[in-house]
Amino acid sequence: MTYLDEYWNKFIQETHRDPEDRCSGDLNFEAKGFLGDELITLTLTGQKTAFFSSFSTFSIDGEPLPVSGELYIIVDHNNNPHCVIEIESVTVIPFNEVTWEMAAREGEDSNLTEWREKHQEYLEEEGSILGFEFTPAIKLVYQTFKVVYK
Repeated sequence: MTYLDEYWNKFIQETHRDPEDRCSGDLNFEAKGFLGDELITLTLTGQKTAFFSSFSTFSIDGEPLPVSGELYIIVDHNNNPHCVIEIESVTVIPFNEVTWEMAAREGEDSNLTEWREKHQEYLEEEGSILGFEFTPAIKLVYQTFKVVYK
């Protein structure tokens, strides 16, 4: 049994959840200008309640989109668990239609211009590696979540 399995079992026991509930995986947050540990702190303090991913990464990898109710363990760069989140909503939205209200829920930027600059740079880098091209209409997967265990 791995340390993540132990953490998951502890979560199930301490929250009295159904033992049949399954972990959908583990996530680590990465962002330009932030260390993963800083993003974990933002999550644990309630400042980070959403994140974006490129739709292309799901389609390239042949992965289904997440759905509401899925549970994930948030891990740091050493794969140590810090909390469990539950996905509240999943929306596919073009980059150029992201609102400040949506971007602010990531807890990382002070305005929409800053958010767009960082995310465009990230998407351009990701696209050069995975083989897609950034456009202002590129689809993003916007996920909101709540911390259910820490």
